[in-house]
Amino acid sequence: MEVISKPVPQDVELSRPYWQAAARGELVLQRCSDCGKIRHYPRLLCDACHSRRSDFVPASGQGKVHSWTITHHVFHKAFAAEVPYALVTVDLAEGVRVLGRWDGGELSIGVPVQAYFNLTQSTPELRFRLA
Repeated sequence: MEVISKPVPQDVELSRPYWQAAARGELVLQRCSDCGKIRHYPRLLCDACHSRRSDFVPASGQGKVHSWTITHHVFHKAFAAEVPYALVTVDLAEGVRVLGRWDGGELSIGVPVQAYFNLTQSTPELRFRLA
């Protein structure tokens, strides 16, 4: 049986600090160096002050479920054995929304969750569980 690898993120300067932290099991978020606004996903410009200066800061990983979807369609052959699975959109305490895999427990809007990275694969995978 052929083993199919999951897609991996492109190694680009803009998101490299995020993926390096993820590989250590740490969630970081991009912060504008001028106005302090937190943003996710990493972007070149701050949408508040248009600064190009930014750094990455540790995130608590604490949040609440905003929404979710159950994935039944295999969008890539490497995920075929994993469907169905839930993807959750989470409002983090830092004020940004992120998307990750759900790891068990009953889902409902507003339920408190904690982020962590699954490090058993070639690319760290952001996941959430009940807090």
